[in-house]
Amino acid sequence: MSLGRQSEWREVGFVAMATVAGPRPRLAEGRMEVIPRARERDLSRGLESLPVSVWPPSEEPPAFQYSPEHVAGAGEDTDPSEITFPGCNCLTASCVANTCSCLRHGENYNNSCIKYIGSEVDYTRPIFECNAMCRCGEFCQNRVIQRGLQFRLEVFKTVKKGWGLRTLEFIPKGRFVCEYAGEVLCFREACRRIQAQTPEDSNYIIAVREHLYDGQIIETFVDPMNTGNVGRFLNHSCEPNLFMVPVRIDSLVPKLALFAAAAISAGEELSYDYSGRFLNVPLIKREQEMLEEDDVMKKPCYCGAKSCVGFLPYDSSLCYIPGKQTFGKVSQGNSCA
Repeated sequence: MSLGRQSEWREVGFVAMATVAGPRPRLAEGRMEVIPRARERDLSRGLESLPVSVWPPSEEPPAFQYSPEHVAGAGEDTDPSEITFPGCNCLTASCVANTCSCLRHGENYNNSCIKYIGSEVDYTRPIFECNAMCRCGEFCQNRVIQRGLQFRLEVFKTVKKGWGLRTLEFIPKGRFVCEYAGEVLCFREACRRIQAQTPEDSNYIIAVREHLYDGQIIETFVDPMNTGNVGRFLNHSCEPNLFMVPVRIDSLVPKLALFAAAAISAGEELSYDYSGRFLNVPLIKREQEMLEEDDVMKKPCYCGAKSCVGFLPYDSSLCYIPGKQTFGKVSQGNSCA
């Protein structure tokens, strides 16, 4: 099956897991009064649609190269910026589901809010936005993620775990908040980076697995440690206010889009579940085992949620051992050139 053709995408189950090798904090109390910022500096240096502020002004997050979108990492042949999908021929200002090829699986958004939040079925439909080849207008309802940040965000120093991310304004339920962007890696490079880390190192690598209806699995590995966007500051919570959805626009490589799972107050810290279990289909047995294996060094979780399990999720599949059988039937990112 050619995964580059939209017509062959049907239903897909989604699992996101992250290997966490170092604490990245959130405040015990997420709600607070927003303090007006004077002479703010923009962490994104103008690369985002809205400036990203930093608090307190006297401190600076560890240096990294800011990129609002994915970039190809070492050993990865796929260029995330390459346009590989055909565009629609809609000549209207905004596309509709019964005529637009990009919306053949149904409408994705309603007033910029994602229509799918959670699932009571085994699989969810894939999301394709209109792309650079489409003839519809720039304000088409099927162009949301590509517009960038739509709410003011702030990177801030938390009490226990270093840096976190919060919103400076109210975010309605279902609205797009930010991407988790970084270097797109092949499986072996992701494993190499994990193995090179020390117990004191923080890790940002996320492994996203999409289960296709025919049993195939698409894996995407993203590392924003050295090159990434504001999403790299998001902390884990066992009761998060964001959930992640793979969204494809120009390329087969998905945008890892984070949406509001509930209405979020100004000043509230933003978080998501690193394991991918929140508002998602149940993990299959092997994926559950990879999160619960006892032979990995677990890190304590300080999210403060009533349902907190006490430890951060850890995906042991990235602790690659040569000759060891890897998980699943991988159709993307399973080898390096």
